[in-house]
This record gives sequence, structure tokens and C-alpha cells, in this order.
Amino acid sequence: MTEMGLNWEEIESALNQSGCAVLSNALTPAQCKSLIKLYDDDSNFRSRVVMARHGYGKGEYKYFSYPLPSLVKELRTGLYPPLVKIANDWMEKIKNDLRYPPVHTAFLERCHEAGQMRPTPLLLRYGAGDYNCLHQDLYGEHVFPLQVAFLLSEPGRDFEGGEFVLTEQRPRMQSRVEVVPLRQGDAVVFAVNERPVQGTKGIYRVKMRHGVSRLRSGHRHTLGIIFHDAK
Repeated sequence: MTEMGLNWEEIESALNQSGCAVLSNALTPAQCKSLIKLYDDDSNFRSRVVMARHGYGKGEYKYFSYPLPSLVKELRTGLYPPLVKIANDWMEKIKNDLRYPPVHTAFLERCHEAGQMRPTPLLLRYGAGDYNCLHQDLYGEHVFPLQVAFLLSEPGRDFEGGEFVLTEQRPRMQSRVEVVPLRQGDAVVFAVNERPVQGTKGIYRVKMRHGVSRLRSGHRHTLGIIFHDAK
């Protein structure tokens, strides 16, 4: 076990195999409840997005403002160091000279120098009939290749449906779909845009998109941790 009490060798293996990895019990029920409560206090946020207005799906989300709530900041700062090792390995595999600095503050400085100043961690809220279309969270020139989503609600108790979904667009092949089962407090780490895949003739790139299937009932809350800031 390494950083944050997680087995990062297993996480890296899952990311390399399928483009995602589940972090079981990453948050306690009390932490999930405290994060959900933040949603109704607009002083925590810089903006609110109603998905239907933009064709993103149905539901809504809010981007946190700086300074981030302590738990959100702790998660963003603490998850970055083990993930940056995987990110840099991916860059090497696809023969990209870009490398990410070892600490998150240094990466944010890179974002801010390029005009990406707005924080991107967000809370999402879905009700019955809501869903999130397949998409990528790309906000500027500087993009960290991994992000994390924490499920704050309990499936079967708080909501039905609303599965986290990933698609992988493979060159000259049909897309592959992955449905990731999560419980309250679990998190999923996944590829933001591209990831390397070992093929019979070497490494090739696949494009990933993520979304949430339609909720059949109840309410679903999610915390999203994106490591690059936005313009």
C-alpha cells in the first residue's frame, strides 16, 4: 500500500488494461454527506451549469471557486503525486516529450501561466430522468490525462440507474463500452482524453469519453476532481 492507503500498482494495472480503476471506500459516508451539503451554498462555487441548456444532457453541476473546500483540496493535492507517475509513463509510451511536474502546485502554475486560472473541481446533481452525455473535460492547452469522480450517493437507496459509463474509440474498430459499478464513497480514476494501448504492432492511442446513464429514480451526487484549471 502506498500514497493515500491505496495499492497504486493495482490501480496502474487497471488503468493500463481498461482506462479506468475503482478506488473502493475512498470517502466515508460522513464525508459524502458533508460534500453533498455544499451544493446548496452558492458561496462555494464560481458557476452553475444546467446541462439541458447546452446539449450536455439533463441535470446540473457547479464548479467550485478558489479557495477550494478543505476536503476537495486535500483530495486534489493528494491524488496528484501517484497519478503523475502514471501520466508521465503514458507520455513516454506515446513518445510525447511532455512531462508533468511531481507536485500539483507546480502543474497549476503551468496552467495559470497559460491563462487557465479557473478551478475545475465540481459537484454534479442528477434527478429522475437526468443523464450526462459522453464527453471529455478539456479546458485549455494544458490537460492532465487522468481525473477522478467520487460517487457521493448510494445506489439502490438514493437512486436507481445512473451508471458511470466509459467509451473507448479504437482506430479502425468499433467503440468499446465500459460500465463501472460504484457504491457510495467509491471513486473511479479514468483517462480524460487519450491513453496508450499495447497492440500486436506496438503502442497505439485510443480516445476515451465518459458520461452517466439515465437515472430511473431518486437523486445522485458526484464530486469530480479535474487536475488542470480552465481558461
